[in-house]
Amino acid sequence: MATSIPQKLHTSSLTFFSAPLWQPQLRREDHDEDVIGFQDLLEIRFVSAFVYHGVPLSVVRRCLNTARELFGIDYPLSSGSFKTDGKTIFAQAIQQSINEGALLDLKSRQFAFKDIISPSLYAGIEYKDHQASKWFPNGRRKHIVLDPSRQFGAPIVNETGTPTDVLYASYLAEGATTEAIQLTARAYDLPNNLVNAAVLFEEGLKRPLH
Repeated sequence: MATSIPQKLHTSSLTFFSAPLWQPQLRREDHDEDVIGFQDLLEIRFVSAFVYHGVPLSVVRRCLNTARELFGIDYPLSSGSFKTDGKTIFAQAIQQSINEGALLDLKSRQFAFKDIISPSLYAGIEYKDHQASKWFPNGRRKHIVLDPSRQFGAPIVNETGTPTDVLYASYLAEGATTEAIQLTARAYDLPNNLVNAAVLFEEGLKRPLH
């Protein structure tokens, strides 16, 4: 995972070290395969939004550090508190970088926070004590949820707890047709619309983000 691996930029004579932005929830050595924690996943979405808009990682790091101190939580970007106070934290991070002589281009200085951290990033996130507790990536009406208290945080059908990848595998095995939806629904004793929601979610994972 990008956040757990120090980054090194090699030049002809220098190696630059950048520490992880945060410590991941799960230790890689404790698992037989690559894994990512629920909070890590949500936090990465926000860091990705900053990076996609060209915000330097040094500024992102300042936002993270300031927000952690203010809110007293380890994963602050996806929190409800950052949704309220993030604009001020971001402006302070930009100004502090400028004051310390960081080479920020004009575009970086003029970014509008609302254009980077859009409401869509918070859509579907439910909170407990200001920390994200579950996430409906396509909205609650689409039935799919990531909840760290259920199925180890894997995507599931909210109403039944059935993993979406299990339903999708059945759908493919049955021929990936309308009839395959019906056969899978019968096999798992689910309504057709819930199987269809799982299939649409899994197929959405295969599409490029940008």
